[in-house]
Amino acid sequence: MKKILCLVLSIAMVLGVAAVAHAEEEFHIAIVTGSVSQSEDDRRGAEAFQAMYGEEMVKLAIYPDNFTEELETTIQTIVNFADDPLMKAIVVNQAVPGTTEAFRQIRERRPDIMLLAGESHEDLPEIGSAADVVCNNDFVARGYLIIHTAHELGCDTFVHISFPRHMGYETLSRRVAIMKAACEEFGMNFVMETAPDPTSDVGTPGAQAYVLEKAPEWIEKYGQDSAYFCTNDAHTEPLLKQLLAYGGYFIEADLPSPLMGYPGALGLDLSDAGGDFEKILAAVEDAVVEKGGAGRFGTWAYSYGYIVSAGLAQHAMNVIKGESELLDIDEISKAYQVFSPDAAWNGSGYTDAETGVKLENVFLVYQDTYIMGDPGHYMGATDLEIPEKYFTTK
Repeated sequence: MKKILCLVLSIAMVLGVAAVAHAEEEFHIAIVTGSVSQSEDDRRGAEAFQAMYGEEMVKLAIYPDNFTEELETTIQTIVNFADDPLMKAIVVNQAVPGTTEAFRQIRERRPDIMLLAGESHEDLPEIGSAADVVCNNDFVARGYLIIHTAHELGCDTFVHISFPRHMGYETLSRRVAIMKAACEEFGMNFVMETAPDPTSDVGTPGAQAYVLEKAPEWIEKYGQDSAYFCTNDAHTEPLLKQLLAYGGYFIEADLPSPLMGYPGALGLDLSDAGGDFEKILAAVEDAVVEKGGAGRFGTWAYSYGYIVSAGLAQHAMNVIKGESELLDIDEISKAYQVFSPDAAWNGSGYTDAETGVKLENVFLVYQDTYIMGDPGHYMGATDLEIPEKYFTTK
């Protein structure tokens, strides 16, 4: 009887240890991003979230750099996480083409998995039909606010740099229309310039070389009081480099961050800064001021791509634990602020300009604009009221 009792107690202890282990690892969260070379901030945010909660809980993957040509690989990279029985949430940032299809395949097999898309490249109503949550930068509000800030800084011309693939995105084409309308309101000239698509045959090096060559010509043509904006991350570094050398203004990047283009343009090594954005911003600002750029260059104090990767994963975790409501923009902002404690955020639900229908699971957010100087200052963009007419401009 004693032997049987000991055996029962031993089994109970083993089961108890197994239960504790299972409780510690009761769910997994996956984050899929681009590579460091294509979208470094997105990847670093995913790594920061994994470092916070551990590799056992947080799983990472990278979709191909040339995602437009390798659609099936992109889809499979995302779908593969559905094979993990402990997987409870998948975050894709940026949600490049193929994400909607991947989400639909996962939804058929594993309806229990929460699907979150950051910065979708696909039409928002389309990806919204497959995802639980979609969160993009507020292209509507920012279309107005970037122009408002340029006007406040004394700019008379706004130069928008892009290429046909990007202009085919509903979000980017609507933002252009809003920017044009805002320029008219503030009496500014609006100009569109074209640069090569980095996913085309010329690749990232060719696209960057083009901007490096053309930017001085643009600045000479449009003057020192012209502000510049590019829709692609790869164009940002050469544009900043030439603006610092030849004059002109840069309000903020398409996906703003003090790491977006600035370190390369300024020759800064910020590898030891990790995710300390106060330290990163201070180093970038000092270098900008030293090169005579005070009052002409802006950013968001915390990297947008970094925050979306980590913040959406945090929101998913909060929802899984029953601590947050899935479709509450204030709860999403709260999760974002875990990784951007001093940032002011604002935003709203997305309204389809074609139908006038507000999508309950698609959100647009933005952070206040910080203009670097001696001292630098926030522009109070998150406190401004956007005129209602811009929300239906297309």
